[in-house]
Amino acid sequence: MNPQTDTLLIVGLGLIGGSYAQGLRAEGFRVIGLDRDSDTIAYALETGMIQAGSTDPGDPALIAEADGIICGLYPNAMVEWMLANQAYFRPGIFLTDVSGVKRAVLERVQSALRPDVELIGSHPMAGREVSGIWNSDPSIFRGANFIVTPTERNTEAGISFAEELGRRLGFGRISRLSPAEHDEMIGYLSQLTHAIAVSLMNANDHPHLVEYTGDSFRDLTRIAKINEELWSELFFANRDILISEIDRFSAALGEIRQNLSDGDEEGLKERFRLSTARRRMFDTNS
Repeated sequence: MNPQTDTLLIVGLGLIGGSYAQGLRAEGFRVIGLDRDSDTIAYALETGMIQAGSTDPGDPALIAEADGIICGLYPNAMVEWMLANQAYFRPGIFLTDVSGVKRAVLERVQSALRPDVELIGSHPMAGREVSGIWNSDPSIFRGANFIVTPTERNTEAGISFAEELGRRLGFGRISRLSPAEHDEMIGYLSQLTHAIAVSLMNANDHPHLVEYTGDSFRDLTRIAKINEELWSELFFANRDILISEIDRFSAALGEIRQNLSDGDEEGLKERFRLSTARRRMFDTNS
């Protein structure tokens, strides 16, 4: 990747796509963008996030300008866009995504792509509880985790393209996982945590909870302000793993219930000690 010569196309200028645009512009790349929303394109042009843009998702001239493509669309829309517009891709181009699931999308795209272009899966583990380009900010990537999910269809050059994006954007740790390993990790670390936050908000509808809540409840439910379209798609795309993780969590919660039912104070304290020790690992590795 050469910021002096390369043009990068971002498809979907939402929170993540807009943050990519700002971060890559700061690195010196020429950035162009596609988004169906005219206000989004206008804002991106006015603020200098992109140098050219279109509301036509299949704009052949703009797509043909790209030396690399980052697709910031929802998973199913990403698959549809790549397959519908591949005729316009430059030969040898590298593409990557930001999708929170990999098994459900990579095989569908990679098996149908032209042989002279390459999709490398990647997942920026960063975000906010708000959406839209107006809330984008590349600082959300600083120090965060970035996962690249190569398959047997990827070359080392393609994998390096995806990893270089992560470095350019300031991610703190760049890792490689297979698509299956990625979905297993995400099922626990991201999707289950969102399911728990949603369940906490839905478990009690007392009208005065907000008047008495403390930091613990606010922290646990921060991610319950959720995009229902995106997250329902992510949950269903990974539902086998997510169901398994929900069952595992339910069993762990049931063990605390059993400690309480049995009056087993030592058993409960042991669970507290174990959780404290495991949580400490996140502090030391952050």
